[in-house]
Amino acid sequence: METRKIGDMDVPVLCLGTMTFGTPVGEREGIEIVRRALELGIRFIDTANMYEGYTRYIGSVGGAAEEILGRALKGSRRDDAVVATKVGMKIGPGAEDEGLSRDHIQRECDRSLQRLTTDRIDLYYMHKPDPETPLEESIATFDALIRAGKVRQWGVSNFDVEETRQVLAVCDREGWPRPVAHQAPFSLLKRDIEQDLLPLCRAEGIAVVPYQVLQGGLLTGKYLDGVPDGSRGAEKREWLPLLDDEEVRRALRAIAAEADRAGLGLFEHTLRTTLAVPGMASIILGVKRPDQIDAAVQALAS
Repeated sequence: METRKIGDMDVPVLCLGTMTFGTPVGEREGIEIVRRALELGIRFIDTANMYEGYTRYIGSVGGAAEEILGRALKGSRRDDAVVATKVGMKIGPGAEDEGLSRDHIQRECDRSLQRLTTDRIDLYYMHKPDPETPLEESIATFDALIRAGKVRQWGVSNFDVEETRQVLAVCDREGWPRPVAHQAPFSLLKRDIEQDLLPLCRAEGIAVVPYQVLQGGLLTGKYLDGVPDGSRGAEKREWLPLLDDEEVRRALRAIAAEADRAGLGLFEHTLRTTLAVPGMASIILGVKRPDQIDAAVQALAS
């Protein structure tokens, strides 16, 4: 599989997302998915301390996805993978259970390492901005984790263009390592970041790792004729709010027509077109079955 650079790491252009690990993807299924991904060369795996699948609610403790991933990678498989995880979302009832304070980051980093059964995180993201904590405190803590060997490189997620500029300015002023990756929402139905964030990242050498590339499954083609059983739209309708937006459905039909003209299915067209956008390093795909990984690899190989 083609690889691209994130900092000093070579990663495949497909990244396995684990947001559904916990529910509906249980431990056995999650381990099977991870190991199939590795077999196919998808050695870049994305998780977060908050992930636990569809049972997730604001303030729930999370941890399920990291635990499943840790079991899947236990032993020699750990060295085969580039593991990314995140910190900052609310993972408990207290005020200290979210954000980017020094104490919270350090505590959650250690918990993530324990759940992942590893001694280092290859790519550690600030999951969202924290207006209650000075950026200097947050970035200094990430720098300390890197110097301690617990984190290899770091990135940001869900930071807008001005927030990203502020991060870079602090890093440069203090001599701290810059973020090497930016995880932001992007799909052919929602291309907002092409206006400002993506050009900034290209100019500053920050790899973009988009999520929501398939827009919750809308861009797989499965929803063109309704809501199929077993889909996210059927199982967790609130996670797919665009499903009932007629403007979005018109745009979806237009993209499907583009795919037809190119002689491709909507899924294949989406993956290829997204990866062709300058600045994209690796696209995150969440799956519920191993055969969906095979389909993604085949979409890029055919």
